[in-house]
Amino acid sequence: MIPDYQSLMLPLLKLVADRQEHKYRDLIENLATEFQVTDEERKELLASGNQAIFDNRVGWAKTYLKKAGLLDSPKRATFVITQIGLDTLKKNPDRIDAKYLRQFPAFLEFQNASRNDNETEEEIIIVETNEQTPEENLDKAYQRIRKSLASELLNRVVELSPTFFERLVVELLVKMGYGGSIKDAGKAIGKSGDEGIDGTIKEDKLGLDIIYIQAKRWRPGNVVGRPELHKFVGALAGQGAKKGIFITTSNFTKEALEYTPKNETKIVLIDGEQLAQLMIDYNLGCTTQQIYELKKIDSDYFGEE
Repeated sequence: MIPDYQSLMLPLLKLVADRQEHKYRDLIENLATEFQVTDEERKELLASGNQAIFDNRVGWAKTYLKKAGLLDSPKRATFVITQIGLDTLKKNPDRIDAKYLRQFPAFLEFQNASRNDNETEEEIIIVETNEQTPEENLDKAYQRIRKSLASELLNRVVELSPTFFERLVVELLVKMGYGGSIKDAGKAIGKSGDEGIDGTIKEDKLGLDIIYIQAKRWRPGNVVGRPELHKFVGALAGQGAKKGIFITTSNFTKEALEYTPKNETKIVLIDGEQLAQLMIDYNLGCTTQQIYELKKIDSDYFGEE
């Protein structure tokens, strides 16, 4: 289990108790060994995919200790314990966390500088007792908003007319790089099928290969089973095609998901949740409301010559 960032503070401080300079990357590795973090856990990323969760938590433990004056950074990516840090270890604390660090004026100054004008003392305490880092909280909030948007998008899509749904699928596939242009794709795919679309689309702008599309605008609960995929693969064989995309606004049964054609045919299954997520990724049916840029120090800019 990956330790929370506040549980890493005291062990991190102890690692530098020898008063020697320690490279940040070495501290991460030593803490991973001490807490027996597995290789799989080391690979777990924040929801944004920008950083490993464990590395992020070590980073915030280091930041808090430094802001409190217990750690210092004499040069880039290198850390050493301060006299305040040594004095703190002499007191043999059972745990060092954000609440403990509030006894240090430097940490209080940092906390007050970064706090929201409307933030209450109770809200500060909640932040201090939170086991997740600010990036993790931000990521989780973003994922909750995205999941809510995906659900709303899917509800709208299910209520669309067949013609509108045909156009939506065409636009999405073109945005993803298929079909060349909406005009070309529309000519190939605009054939109404059984509550969905049956047709072909170019795999790339040059049309070097053709992909067969089938889409089912089915309500949630009306799942797509293996028999539907058998029919789809049969339709591909009839067209002499070996690649297909099966899109549904509902879900696939376990048997359908496990189904693999025995010939060289390759099919990709896209269920309602994935369809909505792709619409968000490619800005189809939704628009950007707000952009938050998460920035960090440019170490190269401040590097020593």
